[in-house]
Amino acid sequence: MHGWLPLAVQFVAALALIAVLARRGRRWWVAWVPLAAVLGVATAFTAAGIAGAAGLVADPAPATLWVWAGAVVAALALAVTGWRRARWWRRGVAVLAIPLAAIAGTVVLNQWVGYVPSTAVAYAQVTGAPLPDQVDEDALGGPVATPPPNGAVVPIGVPNTASGFVHRQEYVYLPPAWFTARDRAALPVVMMLGGEFSVATDWIRTGDAVAVADRYASEHGGMAPVLVFPDASGSFQNDTECVNGPRGRAADHLTGDVRPYVIAHFGLSSDPAHWAAAGFSTGGTCSLDLAVMHPDMVGTFDDISGDRAPNAGTKTQTITRLFGGDAAAYAAFDPATVLARHGRYTDLAGRIDMGTNGPAYQRAAATDLCADAERVDVRCSVRTTPGGHNWQYAARTFASELDWLMGRLTTPPPPGPRSG
Repeated sequence: MHGWLPLAVQFVAALALIAVLARRGRRWWVAWVPLAAVLGVATAFTAAGIAGAAGLVADPAPATLWVWAGAVVAALALAVTGWRRARWWRRGVAVLAIPLAAIAGTVVLNQWVGYVPSTAVAYAQVTGAPLPDQVDEDALGGPVATPPPNGAVVPIGVPNTASGFVHRQEYVYLPPAWFTARDRAALPVVMMLGGEFSVATDWIRTGDAVAVADRYASEHGGMAPVLVFPDASGSFQNDTECVNGPRGRAADHLTGDVRPYVIAHFGLSSDPAHWAAAGFSTGGTCSLDLAVMHPDMVGTFDDISGDRAPNAGTKTQTITRLFGGDAAAYAAFDPATVLARHGRYTDLAGRIDMGTNGPAYQRAAATDLCADAERVDVRCSVRTTPGGHNWQYAARTFASELDWLMGRLTTPPPPGPRSG
C-alpha cells in the first residue's frame, strides 16, 4: 500500500504525539518526558533485537518501524504520567495517540513486506470477502464445449492421512481449459507456496496469481496452469519452513496429502514433468527443497527470494527450533546437502529470482545453490530484477515467469497469445 494514505496516517499519528507534549509545565517535561523517551528507545531497540534473534527478518526492516514501536510505549507512558492533572480533551488526545502510533507502525510494516497491496485487499481480508473466481465445488458443473472466460478458485478439504498435519482451508485454481475435460491430465500444475507468516490465500489476494493465470488463459485459448494453494504452516505464527519437525510434518502434508488429493480429485497428471513448485521467501526455499528432494514428483521450481536453506534464525537456532536439535534431520532438508547426496538428476530445472534491493546474502546464496545444482545436471539459473523482498516483487516475478513455467510444463508448449 503506497501513495498518500500511509503518509497521512503517520502524519496524523505524529500530530497526536505533538499534541500530547504541547503546553505542558516545565516540571512535567523535566520529570516525565525523559522517562517516556527512554522507554520508547528501549522498546525500539528491544523489538529490533528480538526480531533479528528470532530470525524473523531477512530483508532489514525500515528504521521507522522500530521508531513507531517505541512511540507506542512512549505515548502510553505520557498518557499515564500526565493523566491526573490533564484536562478532559488532553486525556482524550493522549489515549488516541497510542492506537494511532500502533496503526502508523502497522502501515510501515505493511509497506515493508507488501502484505496488503491496496485498501481493497485490506477490506477483503478483514471482512472475509470471497476470493476472485471463487465457487463451491458442487457448482463447477459438467464438461463444456467452450472454455469459460475465467477459471475457478475452489476450496478443497484435503485429509491429513499421510502427515497428521493440522492445516487450515486450502484452495485450487482450475483454469478455463479444465472445464472442457478434453485432456485434464495434460494440464500443468503449479504448487504455490507463501512466506513465513502466511495463509493459503496470500498468493491469491496479495500475489495476484489467479488474475495472472486468468489473463494468461485469455491469451492462450483457455490454457493456463492449475494452481494449488496449500497451507504449509497450520497457523499464521507457526513457521514450519515446509519441513517435518516439532512444528508439524508440513513436508509430508505437501507431498503425501495435497499432491495425491488434487491429482485424484481433479483428474490431473502425476508425471513430474507436468508439476512445478513456486514460492516467495520461505515458500521459495520450500519450492527448491520440494524439487531437489522429490524429483519424482516435481520437475520444475521457481524460487522467488528464498533462503539458502530452511531458516528460523542462526543455523544452530534453526536446528533446535525446526528439527528438535537433530542435525541429521536438518541436513535432509538442506538443499546443498540434498543435491550433493543425490547425484545426477534427469530433466530437473529451475530458476531462482532475486530482487536487486533484497538481502545481499540471499543473492549470494542463489548463485551458490545454482552452481551446486548445475554440478548434478539440474538446469538452474539466477534471475535478478528490480525489486525488494516483498509481495509486490513476488507478484511481478511470478507473472513474468509464467511463460517459462508453461513452456517447461506443457508438451507441446501452449499456443501463443491471440492477435487482435
